[in-house]
Amino acid sequence: MTEPGETTHFGYRDVPLDEKQTLVNDVFHSVAGRYDLMNDLMSGGMHRLWKDVMITTLNPPRDDTPFRLLDVAGGTGDISFRAAKASGAGFHATVCDINTDMLEVGRQRAAERHLDDKVDFVEGNAESLQFDDRSFDAYTIAFGIRNVPRIDLALKEAYRVLKPGSRFLCLEFSSVDVPGLSKLYDLFSFKVIPEIGRVVTGDAESYQYLVESIRKFPKPYDFAEMMRDAGFARANWQVMSGGIVALHSGWRL
Repeated sequence: MTEPGETTHFGYRDVPLDEKQTLVNDVFHSVAGRYDLMNDLMSGGMHRLWKDVMITTLNPPRDDTPFRLLDVAGGTGDISFRAAKASGAGFHATVCDINTDMLEVGRQRAAERHLDDKVDFVEGNAESLQFDDRSFDAYTIAFGIRNVPRIDLALKEAYRVLKPGSRFLCLEFSSVDVPGLSKLYDLFSFKVIPEIGRVVTGDAESYQYLVESIRKFPKPYDFAEMMRDAGFARANWQVMSGGIVALHSGWRL
């Protein structure tokens, strides 16, 4: 329960905790139709390579072994489609996202790819999942957890819905750790990305928030500690592209 007067960050702004989800929803309602295009423009296409690493690490079975993936904050379906392509006949993904516009984009793309039978889409909140305990073989979340108001609750819910022996994978922007690259990265982030957002989606403000939210996300070692607090074992991370992103991993044992 939220305490009276409790606040959190929305980018660099402090806002009432109960208001953050609405503000985040407004951002993704605004950009849903061009979200994946913007990912290409903002990352120079690198997000595709980062996601490929995530799917390789997930390593879903390629035979008919039943495998249920929960992909949270994955409304456009990108991670689930990649996982389905890498999997066998026993694979099924459930995409859970709080944003209806993002989910609609995902459903349309699933139909275009003839993956309706492999991937379904459910509206839901990462902090309070509607699924049964111990019901999934893996949980993925890509570039979404930093937008969750109460990350600790989302991690506890991830742990709850995973079967023993199952894996949690989180792909998220991180802290650049290459001398000289950080200044270039900041210049591109704060000067170029919002302008790209203005030109492509007509919305610079949403991309200003997304850039700021990256800087407010916990450092990898702090996030690993949050994962341990939620119950995950063997919490670790792999940095990529000079620390621009990190793939976080933990197990429910």
